[in-house]
Amino acid sequence: MYKKFFGLKENPFNVNPDPRYLFLTQHTQEALACLTYGIETRKGFILLTGEVGTGKTTLINKLLEWLHKERVCTAFVFNPRLSVSQFFDFMMNDFGIPCEVRQKGQMLMKLNQWLLERYQAGERAVLIVDEAQNLSPQMLEEIRLLTNLETSTEKLLQIVLAGQPELEQKLNQPQLRQLRQRITLRAKTRPLTVEETRGYIQERLRIAGGENTDIFSPEAVEAVHRFARGIPRITNLLCEHALVSSFVDHQNPVPAEIVEEVAKDFELDVLDPVAPAAVAPSAIPAAANGNQSPLVESLLQALNTLVERLNQVEATVESERERKS
Repeated sequence: MYKKFFGLKENPFNVNPDPRYLFLTQHTQEALACLTYGIETRKGFILLTGEVGTGKTTLINKLLEWLHKERVCTAFVFNPRLSVSQFFDFMMNDFGIPCEVRQKGQMLMKLNQWLLERYQAGERAVLIVDEAQNLSPQMLEEIRLLTNLETSTEKLLQIVLAGQPELEQKLNQPQLRQLRQRITLRAKTRPLTVEETRGYIQERLRIAGGENTDIFSPEAVEAVHRFARGIPRITNLLCEHALVSSFVDHQNPVPAEIVEEVAKDFELDVLDPVAPAAVAPSAIPAAANGNQSPLVESLLQALNTLVERLNQVEATVESERERKS
């Protein structure tokens, strides 16, 4: 409803991981280059990790877009809470491999034959598993064994595991050391700096059809960064509701005060609004036993609480918007 008021053709801050809206920071470019290089050179296992809301799924969708243009065969598993048999069923179906039997041994033989045919035709096959931090050790071991499908010189199947930092912690378990040793490339997504947040907002407004990309005042952009702490998902949340509130109040550009009001509605002002990207690594003390530092733990807890309360707070924001109108 605010699109006409701000001169936009579509909503610029939808939470859907649309690859058109991927904002290529230096870290994002490095991560995407790492993924594409690993697949092109048949490196086998590639690991993509990043904190909640930092754009992993959007990056994966961009990778899938590129793979489809390159006519690479792909299987994308986005639900990790599957049994071993369900996982293989899903993978085979997504690759488009007909398999009437449901015994794992027979399915592996079918998969191996199909991969050899792809290899002989000069084609590649990629398995991407999202939210991989939720995979059981047994399932991770089954995925590791898929890398045994190989020729004498190259891997037949390229595998991308994407997940939250907990995935790295899980891979450090002794029983998964064989899998950890097979990971040849590691990519990471990171929070945005204040300058990247400014570019992120302007780029999304441009892609949404805005001729004027200065819809947010400089002070509002800084407020968004402070409260979102550089997390793109929360940045989208703040910007979307700030646009709605500014439209109701007929304010253009969006002032910092409205961003602050939205942040309070979502209780983003509970913690000191300092972005992790602005904190020097040396300022975050490492825990003695390898656990997260207190600062990181508090930030993660706040993010998890925010995600759980989104649906509840949405009703409150909607009610407030109706009251203002």
